[in-house]
Amino acid sequence: MAYRLLFVCLGNICRSPAAENIMNYLIERAGLSEEIICDSAGTSSYHIGSPPDRRMAEAAALRGISMKGKARQFQIDDFEKFDLILAMDRENYWDILALDPQKQHSDKVKLICEFATRYQAKEVPDPYYGGREGFEKVINLLLDACEGLLNHVSDLNNGRKP
Repeated sequence: MAYRLLFVCLGNICRSPAAENIMNYLIERAGLSEEIICDSAGTSSYHIGSPPDRRMAEAAALRGISMKGKARQFQIDDFEKFDLILAMDRENYWDILALDPQKQHSDKVKLICEFATRYQAKEVPDPYYGGREGFEKVINLLLDACEGLLNHVSDLNNGRKP
């Protein structure tokens, strides 16, 4: 059975689809496409059905990563469908946990930056209202965090405690 990851930001057009597509890129390179499945969602309904932001797509393309998908909103049943839910920032983290008042699933909700090894950031900043530099920074941070996440999930799948 595949390990399922869900990346979550506010609108699901910048950070979470970037994380999803970066992770899929890393998974494919590692030959783990059958073992790890990724998706992304937003805590808001602002952009449902929209493709990833073109500025994020351009920043990802510079690293050979294509951005696929359409925005969707986080649903309560995502708690059951996914093994690990990765919030881009604290606000997203708390918005997700608010949908689980019984705290049945709180152990599977984490901040993506917990898995970063080269960057000290605790949150992935929202680049939406900034310039190209912000999108580049987000891609670099997510590449680092997703590499650490892939190591974590690989350790879990190999029976080792991360």
